[in-house]
Amino acid sequence: GVFGRIRRSRPIAVHELDFMRTLTGVPVKVALPGPYLLTRTMWIDCISDQVYATREEIAADIVRVLREEIIDLLDAGAALVQLDEPVLSDVVFSGAKNKRSFMCGALSESQGPAHELAFAQELVNAVVEGLPRERIALHVCRGNWTPDESVALAGSYAPLIPTLAGMKVGAYLLEACTPRAGDMALLQQLPADARIGVGVVNQKNPAIEPVDEIAARVGRAIDLFGADRLLLHPDCGFATFADNPICSAGIAEAKLAAIAAAVERFRD
Repeated sequence: GVFGRIRRSRPIAVHELDFMRTLTGVPVKVALPGPYLLTRTMWIDCISDQVYATREEIAADIVRVLREEIIDLLDAGAALVQLDEPVLSDVVFSGAKNKRSFMCGALSESQGPAHELAFAQELVNAVVEGLPRERIALHVCRGNWTPDESVALAGSYAPLIPTLAGMKVGAYLLEACTPRAGDMALLQQLPADARIGVGVVNQKNPAIEPVDEIAARVGRAIDLFGADRLLLHPDCGFATFADNPICSAGIAEAKLAAIAAAVERFRD
């Protein structure tokens, strides 16, 4: 059961940032689950409604907790705080096949794509309102729960562009390596004053991408968005489930090293 309203008794991820800063002096990004993801997973009929009358009510408390956490992370020196909203892909790509992203059956019911996308945009903007936009990022993927590309969600960014563009974030960190993401040229429609993060390796594939292949993706991204706007990363996170990881630490390190080697080719 649910015994009370959601609140934050202590910081959630600040200790992780503190630990990272003992290991490196480079800027650190911290990822948090986004407000729409949390609302869709935490609003459960007959359980949540013991405390909350509507999912909008539970969303309001989730927004407040995330704002508190982001403010603490920024004050502690996080260069970038990323909100993860993978369920947006489920909204627009699950379709009649009823495919699910990594959240599987844990999602509460959808009220239809138009309603859900508008709700998600409203929640993200409520979380980031008044915060330094250049230090807030958004991540969307199409499922990171299986190495089998054939069963993960697929579709171009076209149905998501208006929603993403309406979110007041300073960076979009998105899949671009997997063919399931379509052509990254569509991302030119995102706000010109936001940075574009382009996935250049596929964390679901154990094979290490050749540096030439990564460099070709980087070059195309520079042509599309300009080097000053560009961020580079894997399509999604390397860390998935503790008992069933899709990527080993060694493979993750090798893929990151390959990205770094590709980037060196573009430095003055």
